[in-house]
Amino acid sequence: MMTYFKDFLLNIVVIYFPLALYPHIYKIRERKHFQSFLLFIFFATEIAITMYSPITIQGVENDLRAVPLAIGSLYGGPYVSAALFLTVITVRFVMGLPNEWIYAVSILPAFVFGLFLHGPFLRSRFVGRLGIAALYSALIKFSTLTLYFTLTGAPSMIFRSPKAMLDTYALQILVAGGCVYLLEFLRRYLLLQDEVIRSEKMQMVSDMAASVAHEIRNPLTTVRGFIQLFGTVDMNPQKKAEYMRLCLDELHRAEQIISDYLSLAKPDPERMEDIDLNEEILYLSNVLLTYANYNNIRIEIEIPRDGSLCTRGDRYKFRQALINIGKNAIEAMPSGGTLELQAEKRQGGFAVIIRDTGVGMSDEQIRRLGSPYYSTKEKGTGLGTMVSYNIIKRMNGRIEVASQIGQGTEFSLIFPSA
Repeated sequence: MMTYFKDFLLNIVVIYFPLALYPHIYKIRERKHFQSFLLFIFFATEIAITMYSPITIQGVENDLRAVPLAIGSLYGGPYVSAALFLTVITVRFVMGLPNEWIYAVSILPAFVFGLFLHGPFLRSRFVGRLGIAALYSALIKFSTLTLYFTLTGAPSMIFRSPKAMLDTYALQILVAGGCVYLLEFLRRYLLLQDEVIRSEKMQMVSDMAASVAHEIRNPLTTVRGFIQLFGTVDMNPQKKAEYMRLCLDELHRAEQIISDYLSLAKPDPERMEDIDLNEEILYLSNVLLTYANYNNIRIEIEIPRDGSLCTRGDRYKFRQALINIGKNAIEAMPSGGTLELQAEKRQGGFAVIIRDTGVGMSDEQIRRLGSPYYSTKEKGTGLGTMVSYNIIKRMNGRIEVASQIGQGTEFSLIFPSA
């Protein structure tokens, strides 16, 4: 009994172990010839080991060669099937068993059955594949032994031990069914995994499109506001020239944003330069002016008069980060309020402070700011804030956020000095 159990366990391990390598075979499914070669190697190895490790049931030696032979033929197709049947004949010859040619003729009908079953097997669903694999593994054994004993003049050997024969077929069907069940489970899991990856890629494209729209909308909103001012307000030439310059700057920023997104796969080196924070605060206030007026928000500016505050970075990307945060601050005040823009010296550097009197945020919301696709707005993508955080980080800066629900939020963008 112990010997029988040991041989049975060895055969099970031999047949099931290559299933662990199936994900790797699945990944190279586009390389058909290489995949077929690997399938042949795995199942041929199983055939050889099972033939050298037969199971003795009630004094009759049997092996499970028909299981890897059937499964390999059904999954691999005609060429793999032919190679596996030749493997059986070759291993039998190497083992020195008698009547090699008679056995080769006897196993030929099983090969033909496999050619007919391959198509229906691939077209079948889960239960159908289980049934075909179990049936074919039993058919290989039955047809081969029946024809072999008939050709060797010993047909009585077929039914010499009916109980042992039935046990062998039952065992073989269970092992084949279990193997196909695991293969189909792995296949479905890998298909689902591919579908998830495909969905994530589509979601990424969708989010990227939303992010581009979000980033482009900011400068276009500013340009639209100034164009409306040109048509409705009498203004002096100096003011008009200043607004025209701002429009051109914002259109250039929109073009730069598009270029940045197009070059995400191969980013261009950043244009590092000295940035005067006082100038950027004034620029930010002018850009946000029309949007703030439209939302009944007053902008207050506080910058030091005792000299410029300079840091280093990409000016256009820095403006992009400031405008994203400033626009979010305005949108956080749906009932109007005050937007404070401030620059000040800090120990070892400088800080730009953007403070609003809006709805505020909880500690959990503050903690998640800058995470991909997280937004406190109902229809927001969160990508604008994420881009802003990344820009500040690349300038060796950091963002500190202080907020209270119903009392507003303060963003402190802290940079080292130039």
